[in-house]
Amino acid sequence: MNYVAERALLRQSQLVGLIEEACQQLEPSGYQRDLAKQRYEGVGDWLSRSDDWLLTSIAIRLQGSVAIGTTVKPIGANEHDVDLIAHVPDLDLAVSPALLKQRIGDRLRSNGNYAALLVEMPRCWRLDYANEFHLDITPSIPNPECRQGGELVPDKTLKTWKASNPMGYRGKFERRAMLQPRIRSLHKAYDSARADTQVEPFPEEKRLKGILRRIVQIAKRHRDMHFIDDDEGLAPLSIIITTLASRAYEFCVNQFAYDHELDLIVDVLRRMPTMMQTETAHGRVTWCLWNQTTAGENFCEKWNKHPERAQAFFSWHGKAVADLEQLATAQGLDQVRRLLGGIFGAAPANTAMDSLTERVSVARATNRLSVTKPAGLIVGTAAAATPVRANTFFGGRP
Repeated sequence: MNYVAERALLRQSQLVGLIEEACQQLEPSGYQRDLAKQRYEGVGDWLSRSDDWLLTSIAIRLQGSVAIGTTVKPIGANEHDVDLIAHVPDLDLAVSPALLKQRIGDRLRSNGNYAALLVEMPRCWRLDYANEFHLDITPSIPNPECRQGGELVPDKTLKTWKASNPMGYRGKFERRAMLQPRIRSLHKAYDSARADTQVEPFPEEKRLKGILRRIVQIAKRHRDMHFIDDDEGLAPLSIIITTLASRAYEFCVNQFAYDHELDLIVDVLRRMPTMMQTETAHGRVTWCLWNQTTAGENFCEKWNKHPERAQAFFSWHGKAVADLEQLATAQGLDQVRRLLGGIFGAAPANTAMDSLTERVSVARATNRLSVTKPAGLIVGTAAAATPVRANTFFGGRP
């Protein structure tokens, strides 16, 4: 590997590390996760012990970003949402969504702790734990028409049931997330480590745990930054971003090999719009992003009533791809910090940059930072390793 190629690989390695660090800053803390788990289990236990005949078999399950590990805390806030399904498996269409929702609300209201936190939403109940998180509890019953174990949830007016499949969607996402991409730089590092047992490669297999989940978090956070002043509800829904990213990831992993994880991230983001279906009739475009785990659920259905939402999506998407492409070729710490801040926000970006600077400084001070060919950046001493000079791989000094 020549010097220029080696420097490019090292720079991308550091960029991926920065992205991983920034994504970690977007997630709930360990304390918040433990607290949410405790309260989620408490709500489930309370509902399951109801003596209401409608709720005798009710079961509480996670859905959404917490369930699949793609949570992103709101900008400027410490709280996040936890989406729950209150599924009653022995009910059928004879029970109206309004009635089931009412009975669930009555049961929650009968608990003095929950009554003060209860907020009624159009399709669900919310338990609002101020400055921590809120639990959204949506009723559901089995969908007899779905062979994939689908469910029915209330529509916005509570007049009819509509198809959904939160458990099926979760399972499909998790299967896609388990797909392993072909990353050439990782194979090179592995081959080098086998050739010389004295070389301790930088542990790339431990970085960016769950590439698909990180891609979704990157896209969601960039959306939040882009639409920070959105008062018209134009920001793309998380379910749209998550679905497009997971389908694009599956396509990319199955079709291509990449020089580095960052190349994969950019390619997945770039291909997201190609995962949608469109139909044109009488000059009007109809957008379709079907839930592949049930029939009749179009995640883009609101675009067909509000075409400005589709326009907003493509405007945001173009900016997101351009920003990631710029970051991938960034030169100099100031430019890296600025671009990272534009994607994640100043606080996560600064934390990631400071962490990188500290790790490199400590490794250099203890003579544990060096470069080997072709393993790249390593922590520790090794035969045939060259000590790193006093600068970073972005063209500037730490």
